[in-house]
Amino acid sequence: MVRMGQNVRIAVVQAAPVLFDKESALERIADYASQAQSQDARLLVFPEVFVAGYPRGLSFGARVGSRTMEGRKDFARYWESAVDIPGKDTLRLGEIARETGLYLVIGVVERDGEFSGATLYNTILYIGPDGEVLGKHRKLMPTGAERLLWGQGDGSTLTVIDTPFGRIGGLICWENYMPLARTAMYAKGIDILVTPTADARDTWQATLRHIACEGRCYVISSNQYATKSTYPEDLYGYDNIAGDPEVLCRGGSAVVGPLGEYVAQPLYDEEGLIMAELDMALVTQSRFDFDAVGHYSRPDVFQLTVNESKQSIVRFKG
Repeated sequence: MVRMGQNVRIAVVQAAPVLFDKESALERIADYASQAQSQDARLLVFPEVFVAGYPRGLSFGARVGSRTMEGRKDFARYWESAVDIPGKDTLRLGEIARETGLYLVIGVVERDGEFSGATLYNTILYIGPDGEVLGKHRKLMPTGAERLLWGQGDGSTLTVIDTPFGRIGGLICWENYMPLARTAMYAKGIDILVTPTADARDTWQATLRHIACEGRCYVISSNQYATKSTYPEDLYGYDNIAGDPEVLCRGGSAVVGPLGEYVAQPLYDEEGLIMAELDMALVTQSRFDFDAVGHYSRPDVFQLTVNESKQSIVRFKG
């Protein structure tokens, strides 16, 4: 529970790196962290799979019943740009957090480090101002064609982290349309819900405001501003976007307060860094008349069981 009267200044990135270029993404993170530090932020949030990019419009040569070798090569390039948690990239991100004193919340493509090393996950990575990895969340349900790229997370990474200014948790993009996933996060006592996304539609804004009202929490949404210029022209699948407009994702990053009002209005059609001041006392105040998992719940009628066990296909004994 946060203390009454505590405020926190936060920053939200709306940008995209060069697709499949991890170095580009890491350099941009360092640059934005420096900007956020200079404006006295304590928390910095990046979009969905910022490292190393959301491959909007690419097919990876996949059709029902067939795949192409060219598409496999693009996937291998995506795999090469992924992040091991922990690994040398998280050490580098930890250095950025430590140098700037920021809590970093970053969308990354995570490479499985436990079994084959081949499966990728859409992951939120949490790093503390001391440079330590505080936790991660793997997207439970990739949407549509995303299922060709990313595996499914499990309940073991429904992560919430404690900070001096409140509890932070996150759900990625359309996970936020899963009522039971939201309920699980509310029950973990979140004060700030981060919602890294690739959805630039107007309907996404309605979602953010609804969730803020429902969870009586701050909702921070970070989206990309992505253009065709961020796509390497030597991708095998570059022709997939040849006929698309120059702007592939217009953004819409925003911050909403626990009564559903914008703290920072949506940013569209440009890259940018959104700054916002969060009055954390408002979280408690807003729950006076509605608390979805407290006095407004009906456990005699509705109950939710959440399986937080890590799921494994192989178990080695002795």
